[in-house]
Amino acid sequence: MLASLDLSVVAASLPYLFGEGMVFTLTLTALAASGGLVLGTGLALVRLSGVPGLTHAAKLYVELMRALPLVLVIFWFYFLMPYLGAWATGAASPIQVGPFASALITFTLFEAAYFAEIMRAGIQSVPKGQSAAARALGMSYAQTMRLVVLPQAFRNMLPLLLTQTIVLFQDTSLVYVLSLTDFLGAASKVAQRDGRLVEMYLFAALVYFAVCFAASLLVRRLQARIAVVR
Repeated sequence: MLASLDLSVVAASLPYLFGEGMVFTLTLTALAASGGLVLGTGLALVRLSGVPGLTHAAKLYVELMRALPLVLVIFWFYFLMPYLGAWATGAASPIQVGPFASALITFTLFEAAYFAEIMRAGIQSVPKGQSAAARALGMSYAQTMRLVVLPQAFRNMLPLLLTQTIVLFQDTSLVYVLSLTDFLGAASKVAQRDGRLVEMYLFAALVYFAVCFAASLLVRRLQARIAVVR
């Protein structure tokens, strides 16, 4: 079987695979991770705020997102949100969001729930004495969080945040349901066009493994360095 592999198909497709497919995957991963981290941090602060209505609303959002399959959320947003947007704005026709915007918003909202739990754990890992000392110095709650608590929480949770980003990198392959061309989608198109499914899917698996393995090694080194600092 290995003797019949035609690796020239892979070599000829490298510009397309990496120039379009991988660029799309990395772009979506970076944007969704950034947006999810910002939104997730906000959700974590709301959950820890102690305000009953807001706390329960944030908790419900996090639990709901974590209980749903990501592909279902993608379908729901892409097909239903245009009609909900038209209903909310009073438009006569569905509001066209577009596949890339749908994917980006969906991944951001979905990952925010996971980042929220990571950041909540990070905030709670900071000794309460740090907050008490900041308040004793006359800092407001917002200043205490921004200048004292959140920097330490980010440092403590950075390995977990990066690990979740690796998971997000893998999950971006689900954009095939919206006919978007990520790295796996590009490999699939080449495989079907040239009839070389084994070569292309094997190569895609090796690339995903290499990227995720290298990122995991980076996370381990970072985790060891943070442990030494502590």
